[in-house]
Amino acid sequence: MCDAAFDQQDAEVVCRELDCGAPVQVLGEDAFGKGDAQMWTQEIQCRGNESQIYFCPTSPLHQHNCTSDNNVGLICSGYTEAKLMNGSDSCSGRVELRFLNKWGTVCDACWDMRAASVLCRQLNCGIAVSVVGSDWFGEGSGEIWADVFDCDGNETKLSECSVSSWSRAECSHGRDVGVVCSESEAHLGNCSSPQTLNCSSTQ
Repeated sequence: MCDAAFDQQDAEVVCRELDCGAPVQVLGEDAFGKGDAQMWTQEIQCRGNESQIYFCPTSPLHQHNCTSDNNVGLICSGYTEAKLMNGSDSCSGRVELRFLNKWGTVCDACWDMRAASVLCRQLNCGIAVSVVGSDWFGEGSGEIWADVFDCDGNETKLSECSVSSWSRAECSHGRDVGVVCSESEAHLGNCSSPQTLNCSSTQ
């Protein structure tokens, strides 16, 4: 696919079709190699809500000199679902994310209030009140995700935040992060002032 014929709406559809979350970055100029497949000569014009790229309208690609040097590349978030577990309600608990087809807990390294607020918004739970450690909602099991979500706080879901490389922190289920959202009954009760974690205190 030529980078001139591919935009953010197309990326949304491709990541969704592959069950890979939302697009993080669209890369041009042969970011992942030239490949040996034939160049697609149509411009794909997705609205962004299609379930498959097949359903997007196309048109001839005009006024663009596309060669194998212009292949488009795409990075999807991989994170497709989120939930809060072991809390008093669905708006408080241990953070668990589905990466591709596996659920896992999230390491507290560099998990901040901005990322927590985006998660609360994604779950229709208001904004974040507190970010807490595993002593509040218990330790999870299975996979531990250590990606750092670099959110500005205004995103509607975590998959819209840029994700930096896997954290170098020593992560175990003893460092599973939890969140209390404003719509939770927990922040009105005994979780009114849990210790808030941030990057500076966990590294």
